[in-house]
Amino acid sequence: MGAASGSYTTVAGRVRTEIEIERSRFICVLDRVDDEEAARRVVGDVRAAEPRARHHCTAFVIGARGELARSSDDGEPSGTAGQPMLEALRGEGLSDVVAVVSRYFGGVLLGTGGLMRAYTASVQASTRAATRLGRSLRTTLEVHADYERGPSLEAELRRIGHVPLHVEYGTRMRIDVGVPPADTDVFAARIAELTAGAARVSIAATGYVDDPA
Repeated sequence: MGAASGSYTTVAGRVRTEIEIERSRFICVLDRVDDEEAARRVVGDVRAAEPRARHHCTAFVIGARGELARSSDDGEPSGTAGQPMLEALRGEGLSDVVAVVSRYFGGVLLGTGGLMRAYTASVQASTRAATRLGRSLRTTLEVHADYERGPSLEAELRRIGHVPLHVEYGTRMRIDVGVPPADTDVFAARIAELTAGAARVSIAATGYVDDPA
């Protein structure tokens, strides 16, 4: 998952895919979530949207190291749905994601192995359709500059690859930039050089942020 190097992969947003196996329909909704509560909201949304489905099987993985993981077979034989779905998410190297597979039974029994393959394939169809998004561990630095230097400083930061996370206009211009935690001193020195010491740099927080598109 890349957490050891300070990065991991999630998805940019919700996707919905459908496959049919032996006349059973498997509809998978894959979505990005930040915590367990958000994951359970997605499950509730899907249940409401597909009320006639026989099963709503679920799996989610949350955290930079995938440290929080849950799955549910929702009435399918034990181990045939939720766990294969969870393994499919992990196999794709994804975290901060939830998958909900709604099954409309087609009248043909698939057996244990068939169910495991079907639920795995359903999740994999959604992971293939999803846009992937990297997240990296960054220290957010607030750069405070006057309006004389602020716009040119923002442009220079973009030019050298530091795309601002946020720009705010107040009594002074504030530019938030995420840098690797080990590079904060180097970055601060660079800002001092670019502004002849006129800009002020302060540390806001360290955490995972979305990589620039």
